[in-house]
Amino acid sequence: MSSPGSAAVPESGATAPAAVALDGVTKVHGRGSAAVLALDNLTLDVPPGEFVCLVGASGCGKSTLLSLVAGLDKPTSGRIAVAGDRPPALMFQEPALFPWSTVAGNVGLPLRLRGIRRAERRVRVAELLAAVHLAEFAKRRPHELSGGMRHRVALARTLGLDSPVLLMDEPFGALDAMTRDLLHDELERLWQRRGLTVLFVTHNVREAARLGDRIVLLSSRPGRVSYETRVTVPRPRRIDSPQVAEVAARVTDRLRAEVGRHGQ
Repeated sequence: MSSPGSAAVPESGATAPAAVALDGVTKVHGRGSAAVLALDNLTLDVPPGEFVCLVGASGCGKSTLLSLVAGLDKPTSGRIAVAGDRPPALMFQEPALFPWSTVAGNVGLPLRLRGIRRAERRVRVAELLAAVHLAEFAKRRPHELSGGMRHRVALARTLGLDSPVLLMDEPFGALDAMTRDLLHDELERLWQRRGLTVLFVTHNVREAARLGDRIVLLSSRPGRVSYETRVTVPRPRRIDSPQVAEVAARVTDRLRAEVGRHGQ
């Protein structure tokens, strides 16, 4: 039996199909002299249940990659495949909650858009809020919540899409260290319990070492896979542990070398 977050392997010994597969993906923004090559022939496979953290310098194409996987944009060339019959769920840095709606209303929105009936929707919203420990705040408005609580609401809303693939674009970047640490624990618990596949973009290398099964470093523009490493630190992890710090330092050295190479 595979542990939570590890790639599933059938009894035959064959490797399971990737949950997310990018094959020779290139993305060019604009045309002619104004064209910008964001991603160049990028290939990456993410097995089912893996938690992959993407790091790299600003402008290296991390967010572009998530947009392509989410189907919000199309690659200029190459192929992207996402397993399952539901599109990936995408969570941005800002919670983007509707201020006029209650917490329950915000979480229930994707369920309503999917045509789920009110009675079932009410049950599902209660389950989702319980999963992020916000059941007693269902009738509150976003302005009545702390920053960390608003991010929990956004996470519950994203989970309501019922997608096996979760894309996260620096979702905790604007939070203080303590709140971020608590949300790391929350996300890890939900990922393991639900068997999600996660692609998590962050500028924080220590955060990547805290959360990821694997860290993938993208080169400076155009984005290519420059380096990747598996994180073998046992879970549960602490972001301030020496083992996590050691992994982060190793990746940071690679990141600095990549930024320096680009600067030259």
